[in-house]
Amino acid sequence: MTPDVRAVQARLAAWYAAVARPLPWRDADTTPWGVLVSEIMLQQTPAARVEGPWRDWMTVWPTPAHLAAAPVADVLRAWGRLGYPRRALRLRDAAQAIVDLHDGRVPDDEAALLALPGVGRYTAAAVRAFAFGRRSVVLDVNVRRVLARLAAGVEHPPTHESAAERAAAEDWVPHDDADAATWSAAAMELGAVVCTARAPLCDACPVADSCAWLAAGRPAWSGPPRVAQAWEGTDRQCRGRIMAALRASDRPVPLADVAWPDVSQLRRAATGLVADGLAVEHPAGLALPRHGSPRLSSCVATLAGSGTGSPSMAR
Repeated sequence: MTPDVRAVQARLAAWYAAVARPLPWRDADTTPWGVLVSEIMLQQTPAARVEGPWRDWMTVWPTPAHLAAAPVADVLRAWGRLGYPRRALRLRDAAQAIVDLHDGRVPDDEAALLALPGVGRYTAAAVRAFAFGRRSVVLDVNVRRVLARLAAGVEHPPTHESAAERAAAEDWVPHDDADAATWSAAAMELGAVVCTARAPLCDACPVADSCAWLAAGRPAWSGPPRVAQAWEGTDRQCRGRIMAALRASDRPVPLADVAWPDVSQLRRAATGLVADGLAVEHPAGLALPRHGSPRLSSCVATLAGSGTGSPSMAR
């Protein structure tokens, strides 16, 4: 079964125009900075958890210059329970780079975007598409799953993105800038709310009659087992417990005050937080850092010397 690409694009665009979720970063007046902030926050985090923090963030730090001048402790407190708090540090570092290298404006050039701290290939493509309306291959987990089912006839995409998969995805992106941006947003929305990983709503899919996986009888995934990421009792949970205690206090927090049953794991997590620049050591315990990451100045110097930027800064 070979889908009619143009017909699928048109139907998916019409569906998206009618039912897209009214997420605030999709508003017409959202700045490129607002789009970049949303994309960093949405990494490995559902949109429902991001909406409130994004609104608060944009109220306090509406431009890169505002965030670049903010104390790190304030940034980490504002990040709250979004998880993976290193993203907050990278976003602040990106804001500083944007101020220093791009006059405070988010660049629309792919190489310049890739050179920003915390910005990888997906995020650069998403900012080009959703902030600037430029054609790009926006390939997140939702789009990959939609194309795996629609075109390849398999339940899930491979664990790791391949060059062949990316080339195939390129063929689905319309050549016109505006149409390409709409396709990316619509395919992502379809994967998020209809063509979901565990319980796809095929009866509600606007392109179900073109889906190779559905036509084949929805065959079960035959690749490597897909294992859900653990949380309970992990170092990630332990780190989160420590960070929550630090955000709640204006003073250093003794590790003994953090409720965690495994002392050795607690110490290991604390050491990792310090190494990542998320905490600093005091005689009385740990605290949130107050100043910028020591890695920031060297990062900006590297970007300034690279001209068009280097993808080595990608996540």
